[in-house]
Amino acid sequence: MSTAVMTNRLELSSVADTTLKAAAQFWFAVTVVGQLIFAFTVASFYALTALRGDFHKWNFTNGYVPGFSMGNTAVVLHIASAVIIMLAGAVQLVPQVRNRFPVFHRWNGRIYMLTAVTLSVAGLYMTWFRGSVGDLSVHLGSTVNAVLIWLCGGMALHYALARDFKTHRRWALRFFMVVSASWFFRIGFFLSFLIFKRPFGFDPVTFRGPFLTFMTFGQYLIPLAVLEIYLRAQDRPGALRRLATAGMLFVMTLVMGAGLFAVATAQWVPQVKAAYDPRKSIAETLSATVSSSGVDAAAKQYHQLKATQFAAYNFDEGELNTLGYQFIRAKKFTEAIRIFQLNVEAYPQSSNVYDSLAEGYMDDGNKPEAIADYQKSLQFNPKNGNAV
Repeated sequence: MSTAVMTNRLELSSVADTTLKAAAQFWFAVTVVGQLIFAFTVASFYALTALRGDFHKWNFTNGYVPGFSMGNTAVVLHIASAVIIMLAGAVQLVPQVRNRFPVFHRWNGRIYMLTAVTLSVAGLYMTWFRGSVGDLSVHLGSTVNAVLIWLCGGMALHYALARDFKTHRRWALRFFMVVSASWFFRIGFFLSFLIFKRPFGFDPVTFRGPFLTFMTFGQYLIPLAVLEIYLRAQDRPGALRRLATAGMLFVMTLVMGAGLFAVATAQWVPQVKAAYDPRKSIAETLSATVSSSGVDAAAKQYHQLKATQFAAYNFDEGELNTLGYQFIRAKKFTEAIRIFQLNVEAYPQSSNVYDSLAEGYMDDGNKPEAIADYQKSLQFNPKNGNAV
């Protein structure tokens, strides 16, 4: 082999190594920033709304049920664990921390692992006994995720104790991927809204459908597959293989960034705003009134509070919309329709409120009224695919 050919191959190999390293660092930076933002959002939203007693905002995922102490404790444990693993996991990936502060790295890893296992157990309880959203396939996918958390965590711990740190780090990376599954799920879920502009492949009321089944398994299988490709590229020689892997990582990171933008815009930013909004929740207030005195009394209270204490309560469009869908999930269609009607009165130019009212009528079996309100929704937003 000539010196020129050998030099070219060495240069290509060096470029491939540098490119693969840069791609991994790019993925790492986007992931850490995204997880820190998620941790801040969760901590702010749940802590501050709880301090104000505004537990109604937790109900969009059937998170809080008045009087159900054991279940509510599991929810709080689940939320607190999620914040801890987002923070601890991000720190655990930083090589400078691992190299300069090994004692901290070990103790942080133990906290991370214990919290993640605790989170998975609480998640299983919420899935199988609390009545989590989704069908059997979603529940099975979540269960497999929990088992993988236990398996990868156990293997990472085993190789750490055996002082085989190279193998330990690989299992620790796999552990990180499966622990971060719900974070990856949010990215993929909201990316679909960014692409299709409407619910794709699932029913937004029952939260069931083939897309959710795919996402439930894909939230950890896809990251694990990408990780294995990356690890194999590191182990095996071949500049082209490493360049191809680097290209895949760059593309996947860009897609992940788009999903982060979508979920931050649609969910995280509104939740942070809600967390720091000092106004009382009108939905929480009306929900209590519906339970004690009925929906007609709640409608009267809504008008009274809006006329006399407008600044003290949050009368944003999303308040009544969230409450209405809570009643739909509880099969209380009369209450849901009346709440959606209040929202139509308050926001008569909104396509979304007519869409929600139509959904209430549709689920109640009143097709003519549902069609009429879907048509009104389309008048204000002709691109509303759900109404079409």
